[in-house]
Amino acid sequence: MENEPLEERVRISPLKVLIDAFIQFLSVERGLSLNTQVSYQLDLVQFQGFLEKNKIKSVHQITREHLTDFLYLKKAQGTSASSLGRKGAALRSFFKFLLRDGYLAHNPAEILTSPKRWHLIPEVLSIEEIERLLKSPDEKTTLGLRDKAVLELMYATGMRISEATHVKISDLNLEMGYVRCLGKGNKERIIPVGSQAVRIVKKFILKSRSQILGQKISEYLFPSSRGSPLTRQTLWHRIKRHVRQSRIKKEVTPHTLRHSFATHLLSGGADLRVVQEMLGHADISTTQIYTRVDRSRLKNVHKQFHPRG
Repeated sequence: MENEPLEERVRISPLKVLIDAFIQFLSVERGLSLNTQVSYQLDLVQFQGFLEKNKIKSVHQITREHLTDFLYLKKAQGTSASSLGRKGAALRSFFKFLLRDGYLAHNPAEILTSPKRWHLIPEVLSIEEIERLLKSPDEKTTLGLRDKAVLELMYATGMRISEATHVKISDLNLEMGYVRCLGKGNKERIIPVGSQAVRIVKKFILKSRSQILGQKISEYLFPSSRGSPLTRQTLWHRIKRHVRQSRIKKEVTPHTLRHSFATHLLSGGADLRVVQEMLGHADISTTQIYTRVDRSRLKNVHKQFHPRG
């Protein structure tokens, strides 16, 4: 196939085949996480459906206008700012791959950017709301103690929900107060763990973890009864339950604890690059959104309490 003319390669390569080849490339050559691979594939399948509705049958018919029309359509349908950004990243990476492998002679996504208004400030819990949420689980029950350990660890470290579910016992050093985390692209980072989270995680390991496992053995800190890591869906269901019990009215997502972790650190005077390292952000501009969160909070406080606000 490498020696075939470009037009012939485009003609015999339907979009689904190209998407599958791209996902294989992400896995084998880029080493991206399974979560990223699945997300990108879903985004590109949605784009494929958009093209089919618009009678676009070949990749060389795709223009930059098709790409921006697709993204604006998803925005109009209520897609969140972060998901729109990911879809844009998936398209840019996909077309760069097609150009590199000779499926296209030019890249319609080369100057594709996300409009600034898509970058919305994430929802953040106040310290008081965090306190209520962390107090919600009942430490006297097996699952309550596990839930509290998960919540304390996620807020203490800013880990993503998928990272928290895959923490292994061997990743912890509770005496020194840190955890080893494997993030996006299999990038490892070491994150400090505060004393309160250390205490609860220790208590969970000593009291509840063996009760959950029964006779099973697991390397994961938060295992299911089968010994496999707790699924994101199960954990997210439990977190939503505690959000309701805490009577928190804000729209809480799996990333809310992570957003709150970063915002509270920066509000307390933490260095931006230190927070970037703890979050595992490749680009500091991703971390800078939390400085805008803090400025927004200060503006609201000023407006509420200043006599001429």
